[in-house]
Amino acid sequence: MTMFNAGTWLVHRHVREGRGERVAVRRGGATLTYAELSELVGAVTAALRGLGLRRDDRVVFVANDDVPMFAGILAAFCGGFVAVPVSTMLSAKELGTIITDSGASVVVASAEYGPQVSDALTMAPEVRHLVCDGDAALPAPAGITSLIWAELLKAGAGESRDPATTVEDSWALWLYTSGTTGAPKGAMHRHANIRHVCETYGDLVLGIEPDDVCFSVAKLFFAYGIGNSMFFPLSAGAATVLEPRRPAPAVIAERMAADHPTLFFGVPTFYATLLAADLPENTFTSVRRGASAGEALPAPLQERFTGRFGVEIIDGIGSTEALHIFLSNRPGDIRPGTTGRPVPGYDIEIRDVDGSPMPDGQPGSLHVKGESIALGYWRRTGASRTVFAGEWLNTGDTYVRSPDGYYTCLGRSNDQLKAGGIWVSPVEVESRLLEHPRVEEAAVVGLADEHGLDKPVACVVARGEVTAEELIRWCRDGLAAFKRPRQVVFLDRLPKTATGKIQRFKIRELLAEGAAHE
Repeated sequence: MTMFNAGTWLVHRHVREGRGERVAVRRGGATLTYAELSELVGAVTAALRGLGLRRDDRVVFVANDDVPMFAGILAAFCGGFVAVPVSTMLSAKELGTIITDSGASVVVASAEYGPQVSDALTMAPEVRHLVCDGDAALPAPAGITSLIWAELLKAGAGESRDPATTVEDSWALWLYTSGTTGAPKGAMHRHANIRHVCETYGDLVLGIEPDDVCFSVAKLFFAYGIGNSMFFPLSAGAATVLEPRRPAPAVIAERMAADHPTLFFGVPTFYATLLAADLPENTFTSVRRGASAGEALPAPLQERFTGRFGVEIIDGIGSTEALHIFLSNRPGDIRPGTTGRPVPGYDIEIRDVDGSPMPDGQPGSLHVKGESIALGYWRRTGASRTVFAGEWLNTGDTYVRSPDGYYTCLGRSNDQLKAGGIWVSPVEVESRLLEHPRVEEAAVVGLADEHGLDKPVACVVARGEVTAEELIRWCRDGLAAFKRPRQVVFLDRLPKTATGKIQRFKIRELLAEGAAHE
């Protein structure tokens, strides 16, 4: 097996090759050079060993995009551990399910997520240490040691800082997704997968250079975000901008003015938010290229953003299972409304239900093959067999290819939908709605908004007086906020097949025709 460690390749390599004084991280006016980042990553590597972690042990991060999380993930790579960044938008129950499933020994959390993390840990018997990335320890259940970041670093005294002798196929990163089959599953990525996305999309499509400064709206716990903010800039010896706050137009404008990013990464929903905001037209003057992923970028939205701010956006599609983008438009070769052409290093096929390739102009299920495809899902044999077929990944997206080789998204092959670029399982939202005492039946579908972006809409058959606002609050209280329906529509009955299965396509038709009543 070929020896390779992603942490060494991303950080320590630059110091060895004489680039230690280049800026690697920009954070709120402060900077870290590659030499300083290398020193910090080494210290955290030793600290994790000091906590008793062994090869392949998991470290969960429920933290903001800040230096501790950034260095912690890289240290996990270097130490031969497995980094598991998890969404900060999840409820305690959702977090507990993932932390327990991962079998993590250590959880690193930001203070503001302390309450849900502490509750989640009551479900996670294998966790031994809780680390707060700030200066105040977080409450933890009995049997779990609670540390602050400074105490963690002290735990590394006398421990080796040397990178582990990992190989290309060693575990490096698990990313949890419910994208293709509902319940959260850990997609297991190798060290080599990280290098592959850099050498394909990063180098050959994005065209990242050492003088670039990257700024991503998508956070580090997303596959899209960790590529944008960590893998691509560090692979090229470039700089990244870390912003721990939630994305908002004012926050974006502040970072643009202070850090002058040259590469900007967003999702369609947020590009629409930026367009609706009262931002000066010169906000993005430092940006030489924008990128979009997470969901299809509607052509009118793309054209309006470029027309107003002068930024070319290359739209692409990736997935958690593929680690990053494998199909994309290119600089100077953008066809609005399409997802472009295959990224070099990936093979794409559109197949029918029997697995046979479809001719151009005929829709089918999008399959991708490339070296960044995950090894499978952790402890999910059935789901792995459904999604991973040999070297190929079944993305679950329906696509069509034009005769000249451009691919267009037609939606999902199943009932999954996206809200702001994040997968949402309709069944999960429906289950929460059905827990309400006045909901008899519920169905959740995606409905396009004024920008052409799908948003979750709940259709409900009620058994008494209840308002749409009450049901939206009910969902927000029991689920991650992004999963809540943006609208609730009341129906007298849900359309079903003869066997009682809900006909979602008919519900979409009813909503499109305005036949339902709010």
